[in-house]
Amino acid sequence: MKALIQRVSSAHVEVEGKIVGEIDKGLLVFVGIEKKDDQLLAEKMVNKILSYRVFSDIKGKMNLNVSDIKGEILIVSQFTLAAETNNGTRAGFSTAKS
Repeated sequence: MKALIQRVSSAHVEVEGKIVGEIDKGLLVFVGIEKKDDQLLAEKMVNKILSYRVFSDIKGKMNLNVSDIKGEILIVSQFTLAAETNNGTRAGFSTAKS
């Protein structure tokens, strides 16, 4: 399992022109799930995401997590994060969970 985390002031996801998810200030998380991943790993990932201190405190130091700022989280499935790129110039996705 891999996650790409981005701090955002707002974010939304559109499918066929319709907004299907949106948040204000918080975290946009792209998640690539692999076949070997299980619920225990998912829970560990959630706990890490919730605890990452990527928001600034009053002194400007990144010292606050998403809960501290009462932020929101938007999770987007992104199978390309599970790409195998070790050999050749074409990515393989055989380990990505469908």
